[in-house]
Amino acid sequence: MTTTPTPATSRIAIIGAGPGGLTCARILQLHGLTATVYDLASGPEDRNQGGTLDLHPDDGQTALKEAGLLEEFLRLARPEGQEMRQYHATDATLRFHHHPAGHQLSAPEIDRGQLRDLLLNSLTPGTVRWNHALRSVGGSVSGPRTLHFADGTVVEADLVIGADGAWSKVRRALSSATPHYIGITYLEAWFDDVDTRHPGIAELVGQGSAMAADGERCLFAQRNGGGHIRVYIIQSDRADWLARAGLNSQDTEPIRALLSDRYRDWAPGLRRLLTDNDGPYIDRPLYALPVPHTWQSDPTVTLLGDAAHLMPPLGVGVNLAMLDASELALALAGHNTIADAVRAYENTMLPRSHKMQAALDGAAAGLLSDEPFDPHQSDIDY
Repeated sequence: MTTTPTPATSRIAIIGAGPGGLTCARILQLHGLTATVYDLASGPEDRNQGGTLDLHPDDGQTALKEAGLLEEFLRLARPEGQEMRQYHATDATLRFHHHPAGHQLSAPEIDRGQLRDLLLNSLTPGTVRWNHALRSVGGSVSGPRTLHFADGTVVEADLVIGADGAWSKVRRALSSATPHYIGITYLEAWFDDVDTRHPGIAELVGQGSAMAADGERCLFAQRNGGGHIRVYIIQSDRADWLARAGLNSQDTEPIRALLSDRYRDWAPGLRRLLTDNDGPYIDRPLYALPVPHTWQSDPTVTLLGDAAHLMPPLGVGVNLAMLDASELALALAGHNTIADAVRAYENTMLPRSHKMQAALDGAAAGLLSDEPFDPHQSDIDY
């Protein structure tokens, strides 16, 4: 049997400074273990962190409780962001309206950037090493592993934790699986200072989310903090649909014209969500890993979040990543060897993720349905 170092004496490397990687590092530190987080970004302000997230009591909030950050999260979160509206596509009549009670905290919203900052600021200074784009993981199962970065740096680690998302480089050390396009594409549009500059859209969306669908396409709008709204234009199409139209995501006016034609039968008020955006669009074709995704347990490498179980972004991705991170950190704190901890973690995480992968397989297409609102498909996780 291969022996591995104890968690207390191990060099633990976490790849990816997203919510999953930072949650894992935070809980490890609370239990007296050390870890270094490596991220390809140049720093915490390098890129936009994305939209709003709803964290659930039985996963995301559970992880924040283990991280000692739940109360601070609840001070930052927006319970009013749980509001949900569904409109009829052709006449914009209101079909469904959920208005949460002020004390309801089942899934309060928080901007992804705020959550990342909350976790980042909780870590020992120097935990995150920026400008470290991983190229490959070398070494053998018996360890140590070698991390090869784009700048030529090579780092040794006793345990490598892949929290590096959909296109994980760490995953390649465990699995040959690659994400596949699921036939649904999102085009993201931003609206800034909405209450002043776009009052009609602000009123339409309210304090939470609003959606409309006609069976072939969907609009899903989310209010973020700071007076911002993001709209996801959801369609069933080829992943290269823009290129096939001779466009790229920077061709703002031609895209607006194309969308106006595709949504020409929709209510004028809803069509403004397509065309009144501030700045260019962001093209987001959706990918998922095979169902189920599994691998032979390795005492020197493991995965969490999208690196382990990429699914359609229907409100579970960050929640599962944070729960994975919490359970992995607690397993490392509670076992005598890295190998035992990794096996214990994967014995819980993999069956859970397989069940969720199966449940969400094909579910993104449900967003296009013009059937009455299904609250279980209400969340976009970007």
